[in-house]
Formats: sequence, C-alpha cells, structure tokens
Amino acid sequence: MTIDGETHQLSREAATALSDALDEAAVSTEEFFRTAGTHRADGSYVVSRRGADSAGNEKVFDSFDRLRRLYERLPEEFDAEAVGRTGITGSRRHMLVRHFAEHPAFDCTTTSQSPLRVIKQEPMAAEEPVTAD
Repeated sequence: MTIDGETHQLSREAATALSDALDEAAVSTEEFFRTAGTHRADGSYVVSRRGADSAGNEKVFDSFDRLRRLYERLPEEFDAEAVGRTGITGSRRHMLVRHFAEHPAFDCTTTSQSPLRVIKQEPMAAEEPVTAD
C-alpha cells in the first residue's frame, strides 16, 4: 500500500492480525442489570444473560432491527409466554423480556416479577400549542 508516496507492506501474518483486531473493534457489548446486548461485526445482535458463557443463555438475531421488529409485534403488555408465541423457547423467552425492560431503546417497564411481565409505555404526546383566547 502506498500512502503519501511512501510504500508500506505487511506480511500475511501481520495483515491477518490487523484484520482480526479490526473485527474485534467493530464488536460492542452493552451490559445491563441481568442481560447484555452485543453488536457483532457481521451486523448480528446477540442478547445474552449477563456474565453467562454458554449458547443456551443467548439468542442471536440477524440484526438489531430484527429484535426491534419482534418487540413491535408483541402486545402492549407481555410476558415470556407472548415471546414464546414467536417461536423462541425455553429460558430465552424470559431473558428477552428482561432485555426489553433493561435496554433504553425499548420503552417499557416491568410490571411484575412473578410472573415476569412488562408493559410498553405510551409515547409522550406532543404538547398542545398555547393559544390566546
């Protein structure tokens, strides 16, 4: 590669190491109270139990937008059973309910711990303009 008239060469090994480092840098993880969300370099999004290290404690989505579409399809108040109707099974259902409640991109709050339920918040209405009478 030539930059400003100066030629730079990398060995295959150095180029591979640089590529791996760039891939790692493109990955970002946000940790919440009980869950974590990881944006992978390939564009996928992984919801996992915070601190867990097995695939049984995670759900991979093609993208964050896929997770957002799942959330939008759920009813105004929902629980793990409602998430399960989308085809997600086992403890991943509860993990996703918790992730929706914890992640700031999803406007919902926990209404009950047992059974675990959340409710979507109403979007704030635009303020009415003040008119003089």
